[in-house]
Parts: sequence; C-alpha cells; structure tokens
Amino acid sequence: MHATVAATDSSSEPEIGFPDGLTVDVQAISDTRWKVLTPFVYRATNEVYTVPAGEETDFASVPRPFVWFIPRYGRYTKAAILHDRLCRLAEEGSFSRRDADGVFRQAMRTLNVAFLRRWIMWAGVRWGALVTREGRRDWWKDAWIVVPLSLIVLPIIGPAAALIVATLVVWFVAEWIVWPVLATVRTFKMGRHMRAKRVNAPRLTFRL
Repeated sequence: MHATVAATDSSSEPEIGFPDGLTVDVQAISDTRWKVLTPFVYRATNEVYTVPAGEETDFASVPRPFVWFIPRYGRYTKAAILHDRLCRLAEEGSFSRRDADGVFRQAMRTLNVAFLRRWIMWAGVRWGALVTREGRRDWWKDAWIVVPLSLIVLPIIGPAAALIVATLVVWFVAEWIVWPVLATVRTFKMGRHMRAKRVNAPRLTFRL
C-alpha cells in the first residue's frame, strides 16, 4: 500500500521551510507505522535537515481521545515526519530533543498551521518528551509556557476527551459481551465441519 502526502507550502520567509511543491511518498508497514520512500529536506534558520528514505513515522502522535481535535495527519504532516526523525536522532544522543520540538513548531509555521494549534501541538510534544532522559533535559526552560498553556486548553478539550474515553470503555465492554457468543458459534460450526468466519477478540487501546 502506498500513499502520497501532498500540500502547497508557502512561507513568509522563503529561505526557511520545505521545498515548494514537495510531495512525501510513504508506505504502510503496520497498522500505525509508515515508511518514507523518498528523502526530503527542511531548511531551518541555520541548518538543513534531511529525512532519509526508510525513516519510520506514525505521523502526529496524538492519543486517541484527542484525534477529533488534532487528527493524526493534516497540514502539519511533513512537520510531524521531520519531528519523528529528529526525535530519533535525539534518542541516539546526536540531537537535542528540545531543539527537535522547536524545529517542529517552526516547521508548522512554514506550513501555515494556525498559531494556537501549532503552539498546542508543541506543548503536547514537550509533555511527551518527559518520558525520555534526553527529553527531560532542560525541560524546565519551557515549563513557563507549556504549563499555563495546558491549563488554559485542557478545560476546553478535556470534557470531550473524557467522554470519548468513557465511550471507548463502554464499547469495549459491549464487544466483550458479544465476543464469547460469536466464538462459541464459530467453535460449534468448526466442530461440525461447517464454514466459520474468524472471530477477533476485542482490544482496548487509546492509540490509533
């Protein structure tokens, strides 16, 4: 399966951003992971970053309860793929996770992502950085922005996210009630050498 992510890139600073008319070719390698097929570059203020062919990505790493607000892909897709690359370099110790998050925000600006949305997404990846040692380094330098911004946004999107979580749990329970019945019917049919469809067990996950 192949997919092409395409968008028109424009920036008020032509020297910064992705090449005009850039398309990104990716191939699905699992339910949630993709592989870049063609390398591409991003020009930042003082550096040029390359996303090589073979780089893996899950696009924007948004928890399932929040995808209604920030989808996994959109205007910011190329920036998300670049961010995955820079985060991998940070894990290897050859790049700063804080800089990776900063480049992510800058790249979204060059892709015309709305001001508040890109800052919210930046705050999200800064929270996500806390799960790694490199991500925790100098995290406090951004806390004065990340924490207040989160406190402003969460009361707005939190209730809807909580409702989605509750709905997912209820649906999961409903599937578990139905699944044993379907599995029993399948076993019965197979015992009588009748054609029976496979019955997949339900799974509760908060990641797409």
